[in-house]
Amino acid sequence: MGGGRCRALCDGAHRLHQGIWHNRPRDLGGAAGHAAGPDERPSRALRTGRGTTREGGGPMSVAVGLGLAEFPFSSGAGYWRWVDMCEQGGVDSIWQTDRLVGKAPFLESMTAMAALAGRTRRVRFGMNVVSLAFRDPVLLAKQCATIDVLSEGRLLPAFGIGSPLGPEWKMLNADTRTRGKKTDECLEIITRLWREDSVDFNGAFYKLSGAVIAPKPVQPDLPMWIGGSTEAAIRRTAKYGTGWQAGGDSPEDAGRIVAAIKAAAAEIGRSIDEDHYGAGFAFHFGTGDSPVVARAMEAYTKRTGRDARQAFAIGDADTVMSRLAEFVDNGVAKFILRPLGADETAVLDQTQQLIDKVLPRVSARWPKR
Repeated sequence: MGGGRCRALCDGAHRLHQGIWHNRPRDLGGAAGHAAGPDERPSRALRTGRGTTREGGGPMSVAVGLGLAEFPFSSGAGYWRWVDMCEQGGVDSIWQTDRLVGKAPFLESMTAMAALAGRTRRVRFGMNVVSLAFRDPVLLAKQCATIDVLSEGRLLPAFGIGSPLGPEWKMLNADTRTRGKKTDECLEIITRLWREDSVDFNGAFYKLSGAVIAPKPVQPDLPMWIGGSTEAAIRRTAKYGTGWQAGGDSPEDAGRIVAAIKAAAAEIGRSIDEDHYGAGFAFHFGTGDSPVVARAMEAYTKRTGRDARQAFAIGDADTVMSRLAEFVDNGVAKFILRPLGADETAVLDQTQQLIDKVLPRVSARWPKR
């Protein structure tokens, strides 16, 4: 991971993993409660090239979705051409990056989810990821439940605390110091509203008395994907999450965080499905000399302080497959890939190349169980 700060985060995750292992109760052993010890690899390697092994036996189910950050299309019609291409081309899921304010064009995530529910019939879709510090948890729980009902169970909600580098904090005069605690309250409220008939809650930021939403989500246990790489994010994922989404982490760092989440979940008697650890990166079929690639990589490094090479796959289908395999080696099975293109035509072309050149190889190398 580029930069001392990012290395420190992952070192902290590894220390958390070790501390939980040494202090975990003895009665948390067994298949459901097992977590890799400090002397074990953080994940199982692709020794046969056919996928990692799940704790319950059999290969992990690898799936590739596509996501958008900035809106690259000249009109809504271009966006729907891209969505239809994903739907018809076998893309697993469609994701929208969350950004409420700023000069760059971003679709509002929940509105986009509702539109996708009406447009598509097969593909699943999710938010990557909604910043809970800027949302009302009751409204968000209701929106998710409604969209899940109307899409017949295809919504993949994903939540996080929001990057402190985002423009929202300054533009909305929001306090970054409270974002973690506020997010924890939101996660508890949302989870309970999806499952319980009546919710009372008395927190520092939110108070509810007999709150209820109906209809409930179609999915009996609506997924709760959570992003973040800090120790607090690891504990948050272990407590509330059904999945974890990496945020620009290298394959090796993602593997350490996955191991730490497993250990933290085992400590409190929970487990997260082996297939529910995700990562993402941008891709471009071509060379790094492309102006759009150079600009994107420069902007990424300037914004994050990280080595852009870990967040981009630039080259051919072999390059993309190699990057996917590095993550799968480290226990990550779900992916959000972002096509890099200078304009609408280029984004559509990049997407079609991924569908034609990469997805068949993914299915062959990591067949669904």
